[in-house]
Order: sequence, then structure tokens, then C-alpha cells
Amino acid sequence: MDALSWWHAARDSLQRFVLPYHCLLCGGVGDAGIDLCADCAAELPRNRRCCARCALPLAESAALCGQCQRRPPPWDAAWVPFRYAWPLDRLETRFKFGADLAAGRVLSTLWLREMPWAVPPELIVPVPLHRQRLRARGHNQALELARPLARAMQVPVQATWLLRERGTAAQTELGALARRRNVRRAFAAKAGVVWPEHVVLLDDVMTTGATLAECCRVLRRAGAKRIDVWALARAPVGQR
Repeated sequence: MDALSWWHAARDSLQRFVLPYHCLLCGGVGDAGIDLCADCAAELPRNRRCCARCALPLAESAALCGQCQRRPPPWDAAWVPFRYAWPLDRLETRFKFGADLAAGRVLSTLWLREMPWAVPPELIVPVPLHRQRLRARGHNQALELARPLARAMQVPVQATWLLRERGTAAQTELGALARRRNVRRAFAAKAGVVWPEHVVLLDDVMTTGATLAECCRVLRRAGAKRIDVWALARAPVGQR
């Protein structure tokens, strides 16, 4: 065991002694180095059968789902390792709206463990919040989830090149068409920067894809050639 591995093992042992891991969902004993027990972790809804283009959950995996065949999205590929369902949705709500950083650490770790380690992008860009919502919430959940992935892949994360210039109503209660209208012309690319060819646009939850699609159009116009979208979780039903 090298010195760095020994240090990580010693640190983890010390943490378990001083502040043992406990499950954020049921209160049981944490497992595998995170605040989630083995039983709750086993219930995580993984998105392994889905559309390769938009990550919509399907009965069987497909290169293009029916929606993508009718209206191809403006990105090249999607990677969304979980479905937005119990118990992951509970952790996401606590992190996003309750500023529960422990829940955020669990979600980041879970996402890292699903990483396929394919050819990395040149840049990761989190979907931005409008300054008013950022001030009210205190953090951008997409940026906080992007940072551990960027460190693990040794890829830069850039949170200031894509701007949310217009505040919008919450997307939660809107249908697909209303969502597209709601985010139209809400984003802009920072002037005077040179975008790399391969960019990942990252968000926490993908529902209809309206926000990601609008961001992609902005990045295309700014010069990005290949755009992949990454999200932690995909809503089971989505219509663009």
C-alpha cells in the first residue's frame, strides 16, 4: 500500500470512529463509505435501459426512442445513470431545496460510481441559475454535482461562460410546450470566449429536456461542435 492509499484508509477509519456514516433515508448504519445503508442503496432506480440520445427510460435500450426519431434533440448523446424515483428523489429534494450538503455528497458519490470512464469531454458546463434564484437557494445544485465529476475526470468545469439572463417561472408544474416557452431566450453565452469542440452540459434532473435543449442551442451558436448532456436522474416520462 502506497502512502496516499494508506492515508485515505486511515482517514476513513478515523471518520467511522469519530462520526460514523448513517443512512440519510432510514437512519441505519451507512455502508460503503457514504451516508446510505446497503438496503436503501439497493433500491436506487438505475436507468440502464433507456434511449441513448435522450436517456428516456424504456423497456429495452434503443439508439433512438420514438420521440427522438420524430424530433431529434439538439445534443449528441445523453448520460443519465438514475431514474427520478424513490429513494433518489428524496435525497435530491433535500439537497436542491433544503441545502442538505450531506445529501449532495451522497448524490455526487453515487454519480461517480456509475461513471463509464469513456473519452472525457474538454469542458463541463453546469446549467446556470438566475442570480435571484441563486441568492434565494444559496447554491447551484448542478455546479455542486459537476465539481466532483470534473475532478475525477481531470476536466475543467466552467460556471461563468453560460449565463441565465432572464428569470423564469419554476418548470415543475408546466407541461412540455409551456416549458419550452418558459426558457426561450433565457440563456446567453459569454462574449469573447473560445468554446472547445466537445462540451458536456450538466444538470441535476432531466424531465422534458426543455432547459437543456435551450442551453444547447446557445452553445451551438457560440461555437461548440459536440454537446453531450449529463444529468443525475431522468424523469420516467418526458415529452419535448
